[in-house]
Amino acid sequence: MTSVNDLRSSFVDFFARNGHEAVASSPLVPRNDPTLMFTNAGMVQFKNVFTGVEKRPYSTAATAQKCVRAGGKHNDLDNVGFTARHHTFFEMLGNFSFGDYFKERAIELAWTLLTKDWALPRERLMVTIYQDDDEAHALWKKVAGLSDDRIVRLGAKSNFWQMGDTGPCGPCSEIFYDHGEDVWGGPPGSPDEDGDRWIEIWNLVFMQYEQYADGSRTGLPRPSIDTGMGLERMAAVMQGVHNNYDIDLFKALIAAASSATGADADGPGKQSLRVIADHLRSMSFLVAEGVLPSNEGRGYVLRRIMRRAMRHATLLGANEPVIHKLVPALVREMGQAYPELSRGEAMITETVRLEEGRFLKTLGRGLQILADESRDLAEGDVLNGATAFKLYDTYGFPLDLTQDALRNRGIAVDQAGFDAAMAAQKAEARKSWAGSGEAATDTVWFGLADKVGPTEFLGYETEVAEGEIKALLRDGVEVSVLAAGESGIAVLNQTPFYGESGGQVGDSGQFKGEGVVATVTDTHKHHGVFAHHLTVVEGELRVGQAVELIVDHDRRSAIRANHSATHLLHEALRIVLGDHVAQKGSLVSSERLRFDFVHTKPVTDQELAAVEDIANAIVLQNTPVETRLMGVEEAKESGARALFGEKYGDEVRVVSMGEPTGNALGWSVELCGGTHVRRTGDIGLVSIVGEGAVAAGVRRIEALTGNAARHRGNANVAIVNSAAGLLRSGPHEVLERIEALQEQLKRSERALSEARQKLAMGGGTDGAPQGPENVNGVAYVGRVVEGLQPKDLRGLVDQAKKQVGSGIVAIVGVAEDGKAGVAVGVTDDLTARFSAVDMVRAGAAALGGQGGGGRPDMAQAGGPDGSKAQDAVAAIRALLG
Repeated sequence: MTSVNDLRSSFVDFFARNGHEAVASSPLVPRNDPTLMFTNAGMVQFKNVFTGVEKRPYSTAATAQKCVRAGGKHNDLDNVGFTARHHTFFEMLGNFSFGDYFKERAIELAWTLLTKDWALPRERLMVTIYQDDDEAHALWKKVAGLSDDRIVRLGAKSNFWQMGDTGPCGPCSEIFYDHGEDVWGGPPGSPDEDGDRWIEIWNLVFMQYEQYADGSRTGLPRPSIDTGMGLERMAAVMQGVHNNYDIDLFKALIAAASSATGADADGPGKQSLRVIADHLRSMSFLVAEGVLPSNEGRGYVLRRIMRRAMRHATLLGANEPVIHKLVPALVREMGQAYPELSRGEAMITETVRLEEGRFLKTLGRGLQILADESRDLAEGDVLNGATAFKLYDTYGFPLDLTQDALRNRGIAVDQAGFDAAMAAQKAEARKSWAGSGEAATDTVWFGLADKVGPTEFLGYETEVAEGEIKALLRDGVEVSVLAAGESGIAVLNQTPFYGESGGQVGDSGQFKGEGVVATVTDTHKHHGVFAHHLTVVEGELRVGQAVELIVDHDRRSAIRANHSATHLLHEALRIVLGDHVAQKGSLVSSERLRFDFVHTKPVTDQELAAVEDIANAIVLQNTPVETRLMGVEEAKESGARALFGEKYGDEVRVVSMGEPTGNALGWSVELCGGTHVRRTGDIGLVSIVGEGAVAAGVRRIEALTGNAARHRGNANVAIVNSAAGLLRSGPHEVLERIEALQEQLKRSERALSEARQKLAMGGGTDGAPQGPENVNGVAYVGRVVEGLQPKDLRGLVDQAKKQVGSGIVAIVGVAEDGKAGVAVGVTDDLTARFSAVDMVRAGAAALGGQGGGGRPDMAQAGGPDGSKAQDAVAAIRALLG
């Protein structure tokens, strides 16, 4: 049997032996295509190579690409677990030619791998081609020896591939495998083609045309090849099984899920076990890349996947979190091929456990509401969208979970109604996700990179240098000159200005040349090209001109200190909080630093103090900050921390700080392209000034360094000293004095409240009223009290009712801001005749308010005009007749 891991390696090794570059899988969050939520095919990372706006040092490549299809156009979520070959996460094997070989070589390589290296029976293979592709027809006969009846011509819907409405396109050829006569179905193009007997295992795309908006096409100057083979379905073929969930990888994950839930892997719950096994892969890989469950964008898709798996665990009888217990099984199966799983195992496990705990708390209530709302629905009926949205919005039920729960009863959900409710309630939250990472589709910058080459960065060693202007842009368009008063962007062959990246802001400063001065306000980096945003103050900047480049030294120094401090804080956080801490973002400016990290609960004051102490201990060591250039794998093997998903070149900068402890290179060792201090002592001081939540599972600390930290400390000392002066105490006694004053204030407020209550009841020393007024045989007490707070009214009225015995009490309290509150109490023997609610509303109306509420024996209201307090007392009295 060929295992999934063996098959993956065998594919890549075969093409490497045949001259292809073995390229690692790109992240699931695309770096070069903002139109995609997740990488969903092997060609995604090569999109700009195919379109010609990006060049690679190789012309052929092979990959095993991790993919997710669970949102947007490519959404297989609803089918997962109920079919033999649908998955949310899958691996796409592919070989690519960027203008190198074309159809004949692609067909030859595919046929050789399948029939020779993998020894698939030729008689079980057949192919489809585009209906007009006579060349492919002839090549399949020549290379593979296939007869005409094993080469099926199909239309554009099946066998013509397009990247979009415009751009590269071309015919494709799909290879099918026959699972045998015992499986129902016919070959492609036949009436029974939707059966499972003949399964597509490989698609060879021949990109040979450029399509234009008017529908016309021209031939590409360098035709290319893009192929895709689903690893899971190919493993099913190689292992002699028909269902993807019967391959070794899924059998291991299903066995783990069966053990955790107690469900029989071959019993009635097998579909649920398949859902769990599939979704475990998606959620684990996404969390490993830093995607966390949320209510929008990628995080929402992840939450849908997680909660669907968790729902199926409960269907199997699991009443406690179990999904997180399966992560080690996945790491055993796939961790060697994808080490990010091993590195992130602790964080993946904790994230899944927390989400499962949150979900289980609301699951029972949500299912009860769903059962109540759908009780009268029969098979074929539709649940209204508003109810589905309520389940989503209030109980955290993703729409597909509601659909899944109703599936067995044959009840659908009103998708349009759900969408309308979502739009009405969360218009702002539904803004489309912002895009992918670096948004590498900017052809302007790709074009400039190709035209002038990458900018050489000199800023690690110097803040002043000379450079030659290679390009100028104004309003996004290339120009040859920028005159005085004009603003634009300058690109040079080399620069000491750091371009914003990795959380560090770009440098500012000046350009100076013969007769010209320009102020640089910011610097960005686009695909190796540094863009200097500037305004010409004097003279003209011209393409080809040499200028002196001067970085703002003071600003750069502050940025260096803050960036180095983030490294120290990162390591200190891991020591204090645990190894699960991972960077989720940062901002390094001249004024402050901000560091976002993975942690599931607030950081206590004691923990923050410990983090700050550890970081400052390294500052005081005043050891050199060392930078090494290393290969990526060498750097990772050395223990250097890398931010997963970041794009690193063949060589990386490894920054180490502090005296070595666990790592021989230093106390803090990270892959980093930013600028740093020369020695840790140059940081001066690290002062944490804030900590809080950014998103679910993500915390943020903010800190100051150097003079900024010192100035803040001095300002705080000045505040304490001023407070001590006002309190006539020493600085160390300030808190004690404030606490004493607070207690004194509480006693005074209580005494004042008691005095006001006595005043309200007539001023007697024992608080007794001075004779209630008899109105038509009813005892009535009406009082106005200045400064009485609304919260005191009810208690005072209750007290007066007891003292009156039988009667009605109305008290109006006028606050310091001129507003008033009114409360009315009716003793129990009179509630049949008089309602406190009606009376308090009359009083509120006199105060310029309206409404009021309570019970027949006690009600309260308010109004804006306290000057009409006596009118309110009179209005209530008037209701007594």
